[in-house]
Amino acid sequence: MKKMSTPINSKVLIVDDEQAICQTLGMILEYEGYQVVTANDGAEGLKMLEQEAPGAVFLDIKLPGADGLEILPQMIALRPALPVIMISGHGTIETAVQATKLGAYDFIEKPLEKGRVLLTLQNALVMDQLQRENIEYKNREQSKFVMIGSSAAMQKLRGLIDRAAPTNATVLITGESGTGKELVARSIHQRSLISQGPFVQVNCAAIPEDLIENELFGHEKGSYSGATSLQYGKFEIADGGTIFLDEIADMSLKTQAKVLRVIQEREFQRVGGPAILRTNVRIISATNKDLSAQIKDGLFREDLFFRLNVVPLALPPLRERKDDIPRLIEHFSRQFCAENGLKQKQFNHRTIDMLGRYSWPGNVRELKNIVERLIILSDKDIIDEHHLPAISAATPSKELLPCDPFSTTLKEFKEKIERYYLVTRLKEFNWNIQKTAEAIDTPRSNLYKKIEQFQISEATDKTD
Repeated sequence: MKKMSTPINSKVLIVDDEQAICQTLGMILEYEGYQVVTANDGAEGLKMLEQEAPGAVFLDIKLPGADGLEILPQMIALRPALPVIMISGHGTIETAVQATKLGAYDFIEKPLEKGRVLLTLQNALVMDQLQRENIEYKNREQSKFVMIGSSAAMQKLRGLIDRAAPTNATVLITGESGTGKELVARSIHQRSLISQGPFVQVNCAAIPEDLIENELFGHEKGSYSGATSLQYGKFEIADGGTIFLDEIADMSLKTQAKVLRVIQEREFQRVGGPAILRTNVRIISATNKDLSAQIKDGLFREDLFFRLNVVPLALPPLRERKDDIPRLIEHFSRQFCAENGLKQKQFNHRTIDMLGRYSWPGNVRELKNIVERLIILSDKDIIDEHHLPAISAATPSKELLPCDPFSTTLKEFKEKIERYYLVTRLKEFNWNIQKTAEAIDTPRSNLYKKIEQFQISEATDKTD
């Protein structure tokens, strides 16, 4: 994880009607390197708060007009995480308690003692920095799970998520690998009434069969050889939140029976433990397999399927929502460059169009990988179509070709491929015949013959 770089906001607002306090406190703080702004009453203090955006506030309780205890909630409403340090020459325990309940960071009595003031302020600013870093981190993490796309398929999916999220119903997400099942599960959790609770993911396919019960339900100390301490299971950790059972079809029938019990009874037992434990957890599951076929083959319990499939969500493959590809490319490019400290790179229209004609058997995950690969391999700010051969070995597809190889003769296919190659290289060198001939290692006279043979023209082929 990259180290947080959010700087401490060293600007401090002092709100006090006593000029001597403002001057003395201001001199102390400025000597220590703080930037100080002052206000003489609550109304001016609120105005300065919006204009100057300080990192912390010293707020006197006794002010003309509205006092500090009346101004404090208004400041917190404007900046919920703002550290406000209350100051007063007539402080009591009751006043300090009341200020704390209203959201004050601390309470200092006059006369102000320099050491106490500086230590309190330093701690307040560090807290403000940590809170801002926490918000930035959450925003970065949430941006990784944003659902990109405005196609009809995505609009329909969002509508289903919006209806299912506020309920406690179990959800079964189906779709091909790489379509974004985890993203949908997280989106449901974030829009749910338990969004502040934990989101716990379990990849059922990645856990050996003899360990999955231990992973889901935990174990008691000494329950088996090697169990040297108590271990909490995922259902226990997810209590009050959501558990996402990914690749549910890979779960053994024995474990399926125990999961069914959790859904029906809201209870389970740790491995080797006699106690029956209760859990209040929402279950979202996902699979890329046909569960109906699995049931027919005796590999999946039909009663569990009915319990999991209360709200079914079928994710469309990327080939059925190609209108979303340009926005996905832009999103992945911006995200990857930001995360790796790279200058933002753009994909030209021709490249985006060619990527849009590919079938994407690996769906959105494959597109994300390709975008990252092209950004890494390209040494230019604009990624154009000549960079696409870098993906040909990993993603062979007739749709990246200028024609369907199965609908032409061998001679026609070779000619179309050769023409496409020449046009691409001519564009790369801005239709300079000499440079293109040198790059493809052929005499200029031969290149002219090919241009004439394939009827290549800058006027007609420039925007192809």
